[in-house]
Amino acid sequence: MELFRAHVLVCNGTNCALKAPAAILKAFDLRLKECGLEKEVKVVETGCFGLCEQGPTVVVYPEGTFYARVKPEDVAEIVESHLLKGRVVERLVYRAPEKPKPVQTFSEVDYFRKQVRVVLRNCGIIDPDSIEEYIARGGYRGLGKALGMKPAEVVDEVKRSGLRGRGGAGFPTGRKWEFAARSGAAGDRKYIVCNADEGEPGTFKDRLILEGDPHGLLEGMAVAGYAVGASEGYVYIRGEYTLSIERLENAIKQAREFGLLGRDILGSGFDFDVEIRMGAGAYVCGEETALFESLEGGRGEPRIKPPYPTDKGLWGCPTVINNVETLANVAPIMDRGWEWFRSTGTPSTPGTKVFTLCGDIVNGGLIEVPMGVTLREVVYDIGGGIPKGRTFKMAQTGGTSGGCLPPEMLDIPMDYDRLASAGTALGSGALLIIDDTHCIVDVAKSFARFFVHESCGKCVPCREGTTQIYNALDRMTKGEGTENDIRLIESLASVMYKAPLCPLGQTAPLPVMSTLKYYRDEYDAHIKGKRCPTGTCAALKG
Repeated sequence: MELFRAHVLVCNGTNCALKAPAAILKAFDLRLKECGLEKEVKVVETGCFGLCEQGPTVVVYPEGTFYARVKPEDVAEIVESHLLKGRVVERLVYRAPEKPKPVQTFSEVDYFRKQVRVVLRNCGIIDPDSIEEYIARGGYRGLGKALGMKPAEVVDEVKRSGLRGRGGAGFPTGRKWEFAARSGAAGDRKYIVCNADEGEPGTFKDRLILEGDPHGLLEGMAVAGYAVGASEGYVYIRGEYTLSIERLENAIKQAREFGLLGRDILGSGFDFDVEIRMGAGAYVCGEETALFESLEGGRGEPRIKPPYPTDKGLWGCPTVINNVETLANVAPIMDRGWEWFRSTGTPSTPGTKVFTLCGDIVNGGLIEVPMGVTLREVVYDIGGGIPKGRTFKMAQTGGTSGGCLPPEMLDIPMDYDRLASAGTALGSGALLIIDDTHCIVDVAKSFARFFVHESCGKCVPCREGTTQIYNALDRMTKGEGTENDIRLIESLASVMYKAPLCPLGQTAPLPVMSTLKYYRDEYDAHIKGKRCPTGTCAALKG
């Protein structure tokens, strides 16, 4: 076993990978050899640290020194000054916005102080291609504990934890597992399916979880398989997620070699294996039954429900389908217990939530916070506020299908129930922050355009409703809008909330209707005053 006096962790998550970390890794290897330090310092390629806006990021342990926006040409100075002479390179140390004093260590960065990392516990800390490092951090201990329990006891543990699906509706995970466990006759084939098909603009949490900690997902899927009596699992993932796929394929291979996937796992008699299936990038395939159709080789279109997947899902068999974040919570629950999990979050929504911060925000990136944290805390304490001294105007929660919140709702707790009462949802975990330079009507039109493009066209309310809503908004931005357009949108929304086959059509009006509720004055300016208050719409005067 090799021992090193220092570790250099280089983020190679996708967001940083676009900014030359491969060159940074190569530069570290070369310079360490030149300085004779290759046997004293280990360079580790990790997943996402989370602070994507400051990438590429490098953390040097044991000190935990946090270097931001590192370039390949900076590496020689880090090696010679810090690793050879013990002098921190002050000019590269992370500096918080509007704080002249540099923050030297990872733990001092404001961005991380209010975070509670459960799902992201290993992201940016371990080499995601090393099963040994995952196991050293407690990996597969939860699976081992689960295999020492009866399947019904595992289901009960998840039910008691209060874990709710971290996708759209927030359905209780334990209840879903219970339905699947009871469904079908003894010996019937059952499946565990992981939905890793992120189609929401601004959403990249599942991708970065897979890039940073693929074994966390596999362990959660294996526990789910044991709990409900399934021996096969599938990860349905977007084909564009090449790095996630590479790391997941490697993790599956390693888990099989270690006897943690395959036949007779840990000598328990339980068989379970996982395969990857790549999707073609259709947003509608994020809906569970459309995903099944695609996975089976058909056109990705939703099925009529009932029957529900726990009774008749993939290939007509009882199926549990959860997303990446949901399944990544399972191993810690099994390892540390349902009481521990409930100690964080709110009574109705325990645990944490992973968000992706994007838009007009100083610190864009990946965060994990306790359920119930306020929107204000996320935007200002963690996100660093609005750049360039601009004013917060709107936050869209839950991705493009989520509702929009105005400044007066900055203190709303971020959990399923409170957001639902405000007309929005946690959804995919995407948080789009918009400042006062943006036109709300133009923003709503961009949301509507997305749904027109992504509707599969199977049902009339979605296919026609999304188009008509977009056309009405387009007329407004061109100075051709009337009050009849507002009435048309409201009428279409009342039908679309109920009539479409799947949540794509059912939630498509939500972002537009929430902007109508909170920003009606901007709509009136476009329709009655024939002007765009921000000057965004070229056909209208400012």
